[in-house]
Formats: sequence, structure tokens, C-alpha cells
Amino acid sequence: MFTGIVEELGTVAAVEDQGDAIRLTIRASTVLEDAGLGDSIAVNGCCLTVAARDGDTWTADVMQETLDKTSLYGVRPGDRVNLERAVTADKRLGGHIVQGHVDGVGTVLSRTPSEHWDVVEIQMPPELGRYLVDKGSITVDGVSLTVVEARDDSFTVSLIPETLTRTTLGTRQPGERVNLEADVIAKHVERLLAYRGEI
Repeated sequence: MFTGIVEELGTVAAVEDQGDAIRLTIRASTVLEDAGLGDSIAVNGCCLTVAARDGDTWTADVMQETLDKTSLYGVRPGDRVNLERAVTADKRLGGHIVQGHVDGVGTVLSRTPSEHWDVVEIQMPPELGRYLVDKGSITVDGVSLTVVEARDDSFTVSLIPETLTRTTLGTRQPGERVNLEADVIAKHVERLLAYRGEI
């Protein structure tokens, strides 16, 4: 489990094509301080497993299913990525409950800068719209954000200076793809109501 509070920006060091998978190597520092083989690290919101470590890099195996369902498809050496270690029980839950399971890929539609923040509109797969509410939570590329306005097939978020500086969302431009994870509590409520025949 994660909280959507990005710990650092890593850099893709290598991508090894394995046909139906890739071996993804990322250069980092903070997330490697206590990382061991088998640990979970979220990369742009995708929960990946540490399969190897070498100095300031770590490697994960990314299966075809993940490539098909996330924006990790097409990642290249030199790309910056948001990184977060799995949360431990003694940490503050600074964002919201994030599983690292991407629900869909969105596209940045627009960004409107102001003096101290940017308002960004993101198009989403229409089936995710039912999980979003104004002032609710959404994870975008692994970043816990508050929805400003929820629409049928898009939503807006306001990015504060800290988010603009410390995450990839500071440079995402219209047309770029981003990973989206809806609030897991909303998904569980929907499932429970469906079992009761109330939806």
C-alpha cells in the first residue's frame, strides 16, 4: 500500500525488451535507502517489485499486462518517474489509500498556470467517472490529488508548487498520458451495494 506522496523523482536508466515484458532499471537514492529484494516501489503509480539492486539503481520486471494497462508502455532511458516506497505502519497517511493498481490511463487535456499553482484538466476513461466526486481523491501518476471538478469523462486538479517541483506533473503537457487510480473505498462501496442489489 502507498499514500500517493512521492518521495523522489527517479530516472529511467535502462529498458530491456523481453518480448512480452521489459526489465526496467531506475536510478534513485531515497527509495533505495532501505529497499531489499522483493520490496514494493510505486513507479508513476504502478506497484513494482525490486528484482535486483546495483549501487544507485534497481530493476523490476514489468509484465505485458502492466504495459497494456499503464503509461509505462513506451518509457525510455532518461525519462523521469515518480517513486514512492510502500508505506509502513508507523508512518503518517499523508495522502490517501493508494494500492498501486492502475485503473486506467488518462490524457492531459490542458494546463492553466496561475501565479502560485497550475490547474490541470485530465481526460479519463468514462468508466472511471462514477468514482470521482468534487473534493474527492484521485491518484495521477502516483500522486495523491484532490479533485477540483469531476466531469463525465474528465476532471481538474490544482497543483501546488510542491507538486509542480517534486513530481513529473510539473512538466506533463497536453497530450501526454498519465496513470490513474480511483479511490479504492469508492470501488468497495460500489461492489457492496451491487451485492445488496441497490445499484
